[in-house]
Amino acid sequence: MKLKATPILIAVAASAAVLFGGWFIYHSVALESPLNHALNETAGVVDYKASISGEKTVFQVQLDNQANIREIVHKINQKNDEVAGNRVPEIKVSSNTSPELEEWWSTALFDVAQAMETKRYADIPAALEAKAGQLQGLAVQTEMDDSNVYVRLTEGEHVKFVILPRSAAKMGVWSYD
Repeated sequence: MKLKATPILIAVAASAAVLFGGWFIYHSVALESPLNHALNETAGVVDYKASISGEKTVFQVQLDNQANIREIVHKINQKNDEVAGNRVPEIKVSSNTSPELEEWWSTALFDVAQAMETKRYADIPAALEAKAGQLQGLAVQTEMDDSNVYVRLTEGEHVKFVILPRSAAKMGVWSYD
């Protein structure tokens, strides 16, 4: 009995198309679609895209000037846990910022980084308010939850949102030397 190559190749190609096509449909319909639908219903989100790659879910969101970043991140994390399981959410925020606002943030970043490193989160609002006078019309708003510190900088019609992750202290073994 001699096997013909053409029918075998057609069967392999059809099987691969069904397998990968089914995976693609599952990936987009069962995973990404509910995440994008949740972003569509979230107040303050102007544009969005959720994509799943490997062990993480990437959320690219553009926010309007009145958005509550803490509530948006909470909703994203909640929906990610429901739909994507153990995948780690990575949130990339874009907003209507300005070069002046970016420059001001770079000057204030040292004090913020120091407060984050020493876990003195209550120093962040005071440090930002102390420097707010350097940029005319700048309003600073900070919020915190159990996993992040959220900063919202508003200068006229320009807004910058910053998410600063609070990472838990690293545990280790003492050496008793």
